[in-house]
Amino acid sequence: MNREWKIFAALVSIFIVAYALPLGNPKIQEAIQEAFRLLQWYARNHTLACVVPALFIAGAIITFLSQDSVMRYLGPKANPVLAYAVASVAGCVLAVCSCSVLPMFAGIYKLGAGLGPASAFLYSGPAINVLAIFLSARVLGFSIGVGRAVGAVAFSVIIGLLMAIIFRKGEQAKAQAALQMPEPEKPRRHIAKTALYLGCMVMFLVFSDWFNPGNVIVTTTDARQFKAVVLQETKDAVRFQLEENVGSAKLGEKITLPKTEIKDMQDQKTWVLAVYHTRWFLAGLMGLAVIIMAWRWFQPDELRQWMQNTWEFTKMLVPLLYGGVFIVGFVSVLLPEKQVAQLVGDNSLRSNLVASVIGAFWYFATLTEIPITQSLMNLGMHKGPVLALLLAGPALSLPSMIVIQKIMGTKKAVVFISLVIIMATITGMFFGVFWG
Repeated sequence: MNREWKIFAALVSIFIVAYALPLGNPKIQEAIQEAFRLLQWYARNHTLACVVPALFIAGAIITFLSQDSVMRYLGPKANPVLAYAVASVAGCVLAVCSCSVLPMFAGIYKLGAGLGPASAFLYSGPAINVLAIFLSARVLGFSIGVGRAVGAVAFSVIIGLLMAIIFRKGEQAKAQAALQMPEPEKPRRHIAKTALYLGCMVMFLVFSDWFNPGNVIVTTTDARQFKAVVLQETKDAVRFQLEENVGSAKLGEKITLPKTEIKDMQDQKTWVLAVYHTRWFLAGLMGLAVIIMAWRWFQPDELRQWMQNTWEFTKMLVPLLYGGVFIVGFVSVLLPEKQVAQLVGDNSLRSNLVASVIGAFWYFATLTEIPITQSLMNLGMHKGPVLALLLAGPALSLPSMIVIQKIMGTKKAVVFISLVIIMATITGMFFGVFWG
């Protein structure tokens, strides 16, 4: 009955929006256009390279990784030091955004991983991004980079431990149920083969979703030239954040140019960009290794089950992700950066809480939080709220919240989201006092 009420509430909400939305309002028209623009960007630049590989990995986890293996390393009765270390390191290696880590989280959680280690993995995947931390230090300041590194690692463990403590009764019941399970069947292949197979799939994801930092030198058709960061590219236009003053537009401001007005975009050379330009070659090698291992090691019935499990995850997660991205694009127009910066100009509790909440609901693709935060700092954002946003933002987004609720349930999802926001707020305040 609960499911039927949810469906009814969703239908009523869609009806009310469709009935009452003031389409003649220019701001609403702009918000609708931005919602579709963000959705198109997500489809063109993020889905095939990241979400789809992540769904196949989730299906492979369910199909090929034995429940006994997951329980041994990540289950409620696993060695806590080992469990949290594995969860944090796995997240650090992935370096993907909050949406892309969700299928893998769903896979290990469904196989019986303890809530604590699974929550640590869920936070660490998008938050402990080594490249993002180094770029934060270079672009936003050394102290912010260090604060982000220390805070992200500590958060992954503390949030996991708190989730395990708060829901310890359910975790104890899960552990007891695991003890009552019959002895697992002997695996068809050695765990090392399965680990290598999953490892190659993960490396395919890392390379295919390798992020281009977007630092470019733009030449327009009217002979203007300027340095900028590419924030969003759609079929017809490119949105930039300026790295220098250009006419009346100031450093840090965003401009959108039709592609017909862009004569040339030259990348600013970095090692990250060098990997980016070879990403499909590296991903192709990993993909070829996956195909060969699947052909040599797995039976046809296992491969069919893998495709079935991947399809089940796709049906469950993709509509929620796309719906969340659309809503974020719509709402972002109604929250312009200048107004946000006015709310976070000091180190008060309110400023840090606002930064944490906005960061948690806003959708950040990998590394895009850095130029966005830089723009807010140029508009007067205090360093305390800056760190709060960087600790809450990459780890969560509205699309990921919707999916987390579907996987964990409402109560656990609310607690997880609240812990991220509260800890980011407190950490931002302390950071602002000593290093603001």
